[in-house]
Amino acid sequence: MMDADREQMRSQVAALCARFPGVYWREKDRAREYPSEFVAALTEGGWLACLVPEEYGGSGLGLIEAAAILEEIHATGCNGAAAHAQIYTMGTVLRHGSDAQKSRYLPDIAAGRLRLQAFGVTEPESGSDTLSLATRAVREGDEFVINGSKVWTSRAEHSDLMLLLARTTPKDEVAHRTEGLSVFLVDMREAKGAGLDIRPIRTMINHATCELFFDDLRVPAANLIGEEGKGFSYILDGMNAERILIAAECIGDGRWFTDRAVAYACERRVFDRPIGQNQGVQFPIARAYANVRAAALMVEAAAQTFDAGENCGEEANMAKLLASEAAWEAGDTCMQTFGGYGFAEEMDVERKFRETRLYRTAPISTNMILAYIAEHVLGLPRSY
Repeated sequence: MMDADREQMRSQVAALCARFPGVYWREKDRAREYPSEFVAALTEGGWLACLVPEEYGGSGLGLIEAAAILEEIHATGCNGAAAHAQIYTMGTVLRHGSDAQKSRYLPDIAAGRLRLQAFGVTEPESGSDTLSLATRAVREGDEFVINGSKVWTSRAEHSDLMLLLARTTPKDEVAHRTEGLSVFLVDMREAKGAGLDIRPIRTMINHATCELFFDDLRVPAANLIGEEGKGFSYILDGMNAERILIAAECIGDGRWFTDRAVAYACERRVFDRPIGQNQGVQFPIARAYANVRAAALMVEAAAQTFDAGENCGEEANMAKLLASEAAWEAGDTCMQTFGGYGFAEEMDVERKFRETRLYRTAPISTNMILAYIAEHVLGLPRSY
C-alpha cells in the first residue's frame, strides 16, 4: 500500500472513531460494558479483516497497515482492545492453518459472521512461563479431550472462536522444552456449557478479561492447527503480531496524550499567562513527544520485518517495550499538565491513563522483554 493510500485509510478510521466520542467510552467504562457498537462498526467497515487474504473476503493487507489502523483508533481516544485479537491471531492461522481450516472459517470471519477474539495461552500457575503450562489435551479417536484452565483470556464472552494452546505431550517426555504444545481452534459456541466455563474478572480497566476452565472439553482433531506438538513455534507468530499491534496502540495513546497536553497547556491560564509558556510544562511534553516519535519508528520496523516473513522477535519485543514506556510517559505528562482536572472523568485523561498502563505489564511485561533482549539478542547468560 502506498503512503497516500495509508493516509487515506487512517482518515477513514478516524472518521469512524469520531462516531464514538469520549462520552461513549466513559459510559462503557463506568458500567464495565463491552463496546459492541464500536466493534460492530469496525467489522462492518472491514477493518478487522484487514489481514485476511482477498480470496477469503478480506483486504489482504499487511501488519504495517493493521498497525496503522489500531494506532489511529487509539489516537482518536477510542480503544481497540475490544477487537484487536481478531487481527493479531491471524499470524498463527494464516501461516500455520490448513487450507480446509482457512476455507471453513476465514470467509465468515471476514464477513463478520464469526468473531475470533480469544487467545487462550496464560495460566494461573505458569504465568509468563508459557512452556510450563499445564492445560492438557489428550487424543481420543477423532477428538482431543481438554482439561485445565486459563487466565487473562480477554473477550472470551464475546468471541465465537478461540486459539488455544495446550499440552499434548507431558513436559518430562519431550526432547526439547519447546515441544509438546499444540494449538487448537476452539468453537466456543459449542464449547460453552459442554466442558468450558467462563468466569469474568473485574479489573481496573474495562477489558472484558476472564478465567477459563476446561472439564473434558472435546475438540475435533480437525481443529488442530499444524502439526501436533509444534504449537509453541506457531503461537510465536501470533505473539509477535500481538506485541507489534499493541505497540502501535501505545503510539496512538502517546499521540492522544501529547495532543491533549499541548491543547490544554495553550488554553489554561494561570498567573495571567498560558501554562504552556512555562518551560517546566513545555519540556516534559516535548520529551514525551520525541520519545513517542522514536518508538513509532521501531514499531514500523517491526511490522515491516513481520510482513517480510522474517524472524521479528527482536523488533517486536523492542517495539512493545519502547512504545509502552513512551505512552506511559506521555500519559503521566498529560496528567501533570492537566493537574487536578486530569482526575476528572469528563476529561477522559484518567481513563486513557489507566488503559495505557496495562501495556507495561501485558501481553508481556517490561522485565520479560528485557530478559529476552539480554539473552537472545545480546547473548548474555540465561537468567531463568
